[in-house]
Amino acid sequence: MTHSPHLLVDTDKPPANDDCALVAKMKTSPNTFEELYRRNVQAVYKYFYNRTHNQNEAEDLTTQTFLAALEALPHYNDHGTFVAWLFSIARRKAVDHFRANARRTTQDLPDDIPVDSDFLNDVIRTERLQNIAVIFNALPEKDKELIRLRYVVELSFAEIGRILHRSEGAVKKAVYRIIERMRKQLEENYE
Repeated sequence: MTHSPHLLVDTDKPPANDDCALVAKMKTSPNTFEELYRRNVQAVYKYFYNRTHNQNEAEDLTTQTFLAALEALPHYNDHGTFVAWLFSIARRKAVDHFRANARRTTQDLPDDIPVDSDFLNDVIRTERLQNIAVIFNALPEKDKELIRLRYVVELSFAEIGRILHRSEGAVKKAVYRIIERMRKQLEENYE
């Protein structure tokens, strides 16, 4: 687990039931945790990077999450998916981190525009991204968390439901309502 998580890219993520099989196998072969780490490290890192906007903090929190998961693995039960359980741990680590630091960072968009770019389109895109960031940052933390879990970590509605102890339908409805509110706010900003 000494690898930097941002360097490990696993685009062909196996199904969640494969993770459960690996967890079961860990009872006889503790080295199996490396495979669970490899399969899930990118998603955990992306989640923390979106929360902190800092590579070092995201890497530290990713490491803390996997260490906590490794320690707690004997207590893991198969009432859900491994990834939902792992992100429950990650969410607690994020809460602890922000509580300890008592600060929040906002996303900074790059100011440099490449020479060969279409300047007007780049300006419009940058302005739109800044407006989206402002709207996102103004959301209540529970709404931000839903958006992160769905679009940053790319969890299914069912997995998010397991993490948040809500039904899949309730999660789906909440995410779509948040997106619709954000879209309306964005449109109002451009009127």
